[in-house]
Amino acid sequence: MDNTQFKHWKWTTDLDNVLWLSIDRDGERVNSLSLDVLSELESIITGLENEPPAGLVLRSGKPGSFILGADIREFDDYTDPEIASEGIGRVHRLFNRIENLSFPSVVIIDGFCLGGGLELALAFDYRIASNVERTRLGFPEVKLGIYPGFGGSARSVQRLGASNAMSLMLSSRNLRPSAARAMGLVDELVGPHGSLRWAARRAIKQRRKSKPPGHITRLQNFAPVRPLLAKMMRKQVMAKANPDHYPAPYELIDAWEKHGDDPQRMMVEESERVGRLITGPTSRNLRRAFNLMERLKGFGKQSDISVRRVHVIGAGVMGGDIAAWCVVQGLDVTLQDREMKYIEPALKRAKSLFRKKLRDPAKVAGAISRLVADVEGKGVGKADVIIEAIFEDVDVKRQLFAEIEPRLRAGAILATNTSAIPLAEISSALKHPERLIGIHFFNPVAKMSLVEVVYDQLTEAEQISKGAAFCSVINRFPLPVKSTPGFLVNRVLSVYMANAMKMHLQQGIPIEVLDRAATSFGMPMGPVELADTVGLDVGMKVLSMLGGDSTRQETDLLQQKIDAGQLGRKSGQGFYRWEKGKAKKPDTDTGQYPTDEISEQLMEPYFNACEAALADGIVEDADVLDAGMIFGTGFAPFRGGPLHYIRQREQTS
Repeated sequence: MDNTQFKHWKWTTDLDNVLWLSIDRDGERVNSLSLDVLSELESIITGLENEPPAGLVLRSGKPGSFILGADIREFDDYTDPEIASEGIGRVHRLFNRIENLSFPSVVIIDGFCLGGGLELALAFDYRIASNVERTRLGFPEVKLGIYPGFGGSARSVQRLGASNAMSLMLSSRNLRPSAARAMGLVDELVGPHGSLRWAARRAIKQRRKSKPPGHITRLQNFAPVRPLLAKMMRKQVMAKANPDHYPAPYELIDAWEKHGDDPQRMMVEESERVGRLITGPTSRNLRRAFNLMERLKGFGKQSDISVRRVHVIGAGVMGGDIAAWCVVQGLDVTLQDREMKYIEPALKRAKSLFRKKLRDPAKVAGAISRLVADVEGKGVGKADVIIEAIFEDVDVKRQLFAEIEPRLRAGAILATNTSAIPLAEISSALKHPERLIGIHFFNPVAKMSLVEVVYDQLTEAEQISKGAAFCSVINRFPLPVKSTPGFLVNRVLSVYMANAMKMHLQQGIPIEVLDRAATSFGMPMGPVELADTVGLDVGMKVLSMLGGDSTRQETDLLQQKIDAGQLGRKSGQGFYRWEKGKAKKPDTDTGQYPTDEISEQLMEPYFNACEAALADGIVEDADVLDAGMIFGTGFAPFRGGPLHYIRQREQTS
């Protein structure tokens, strides 16, 4: 073979006739398995079958990254399930040829090895991974409305056993190298000071292969066992995913239950089932949601900033959690409030978050040392980012910003976390109002991936870009929004929650029925439970500010709850009683209520608010708005975003 005839693959042959094959996709920052890449690999394998080397080692030509999976940009080219199935079958045949090569094969995994990349690795005799932080392995396919289709479902259940393999595929979680090794996904680990090349040469020389699965592992795929395990799997998945909304995990379970002891038959099922799924509406819309996420990430790449220190003013639930999250992301944070007694609860919550996210005692101790109580506000002048997160009182905020402005370091980002107050009302106290932006987090900070970056006509474009870049630094999706009351997310959510209360008060629809109608539509939780989660006191302030007299009846209802000390989840009682962080809902017979009609009536003001926000130019375009609603309000991803959904609805009506 001629090494120069391929765009995406390069190789060398050493003195022992071991061929070192590198994937280095041309014109791309990371490797993915496009049709062109796979076609070239097919030609290479044909050449190796005709002229066998002493061994084959696969590695990445892109430092610190292996293969992120199939090229999902090509998925949209498939509209016919049969054609999609034929394409999947072709990859099956290629990977089977790799698995059956007459000489030993080893793969070196350094960096992300996901989806199709992991499926390719499973076709090799032996897998070596770098035991470093950047290496992760997993099957993320269910997030795209499919399941592993390049032989991954068949090979993984045989290699790992049904419990481990199915859990990995159904959860779409990424594994650290040590966890992958313990599971059997990886055969050998090489630490940061070891040599992956030397380990691969040794494996080839000794003709190493993965250890055969043990008896218990094999037993999990036996026909008498599969129905029981499949029932348990469906129950676990049902708690998170409605089969009408997300069919892929159930298709995977069905395929395994029927053919889990027959790898070749499972591959046939892969080609047929994944071919249907990949051309279906759920997968198309989930791919759209993925692309929208990438659009948001792009806003964070428009400015290069260096952030080391953050100063947060306000140690309440929101401010304290913002500070803790910044520390988890590796930053040094000073946390300010009027007295130490207000900071101490935030420090306690932060320690709990550190233990949950970081796990390693040394890392937890390091995080604790990076979060410093700062009653006097000494951190203001040293910080790269200053975030105000005090209570929603515009006069108090103005006074605060006027006091700290003279102490700011040149180039520091100055931000407010206000949830609804227009930026101009706060920045009027500044000598340089163009410097202030909103960086609006959502509760709970550690779980909500979206952050609104708020600007108005006075804001410098550079400050908007810097704010978005900061969001990327702390692993959050930035959404640039124009400063109007409620910005985007709260503007829409306030209408949505107010409508639920209105339907409850005027039509007598039980709150649990309203919430079930919302989740039946595909929302992650209903509007009443959401109000309890946000806090009824917070909800009332936003509703009063945005709704005015038109929501008087709804705010009166909230005020009654607040006066009774019923603030929602944080007080243990709101519209629902809360135990261990979960709402206790009555078992109401919903049969007498037309769920679809209630869902339609419940969601319509939500859609109207989205269209009005787009018309007002709150965000750049319809796609950005859809992204904000999916990642900021949890709008059903399988529907592709609210504006996309209503356009599709109009086309089919």
